Amino acid sequence: MGLGAREKQVLMNGRGLTSLGLTWWPLAVGLLMAIAILCVPAVPVQAQTIPAAEARPPALTVYRSPTCSCCKHWVDHMKAAGFQVQSVVTDEMAAIKDQYGVPADMTSCHTAIADGYRIEGHVPAADVVRLLRDRPEVLGLAAPGMPVGAPGMETGDRVDPYTVFSFTQDGAIATFAEHS
Repeated sequence: MGLGAREKQVLMNGRGLTSLGLTWWPLAVGLLMAIAILCVPAVPVQAQTIPAAEARPPALTVYRSPTCSCCKHWVDHMKAAGFQVQSVVTDEMAAIKDQYGVPADMTSCHTAIADGYRIEGHVPAADVVRLLRDRPEVLGLAAPGMPVGAPGMETGDRVDPYTVFSFTQDGAIATFAEHS
């Protein structure tokens, strides 16, 4: 629908839309903009700027034997804690442990890598989260053996006390966490 002769003349003379009796138009636009602004929820600036590292779940690559069911349970524990897990099933677990520098006296049934750190055995997700948050100068964490009651090793209500150790490239071992 085009403009009539009178409308074209009014626009050309520079008198604008008010000459056409459209004085309500700026008021209507202003009212609509005000309603739109009021309908947008107020969000604090801090909530709008979530760091990318915190926004995405930590990635975890787990090397495990095809015959070990407790490893699958530990993977489920880590997924439930928010980790994105890539499971690599292999018969070469000894070679994996050697490749990633896991000390022989710290070994367990599976080996995981999280942001360059080695996670050996049934280390609780909370300990891995703490490791990734605090970023200590260690090569990784280990829960040696297969402690009953550790994540993936649950047997009823039984929980044997166990220690999660940290280990370094040069072989230093220290207590990272105690569990019971």
